[in-house]
Amino acid sequence: VQLQASGGGLVQPGGSLRLSCAVSGPILSDYAVAWFRQAPGKERKGVACISGDASRMRYGDSVKGRFTISRGNAKSPVYLQMNSLKSEDTAVYYCATDSADCKYGVDYGNYDYWGQGTQVTVSS
Repeated sequence: VQLQASGGGLVQPGGSLRLSCAVSGPILSDYAVAWFRQAPGKERKGVACISGDASRMRYGDSVKGRFTISRGNAKSPVYLQMNSLKSEDTAVYYCATDSADCKYGVDYGNYDYWGQGTQVTVSS
């Protein structure tokens, strides 16, 4: 199973970015996906997750109301739309599959497979 995270870049404060996470390989069609981020010198922290059937989404407190996680059908990428970006959102963003199906919120799932990360820098 491979995860490919993409869409990062440099954006000004208040701007927007959309990250994508594509999953390939031998995995069940309905898999939950979570996004994490890790800033320099800080621990990796959950940002958002979405269940396999897209019926359940959960967000970290620091991104609620600004970030939206979504997906199309079971085989399509998972997206993280990031609006009203702040300098504190600067981090490497990772996606991971969650065999707990996003039932317990971000940071509390079972993260089996990880992508390589994509850098998001928010700066003027």
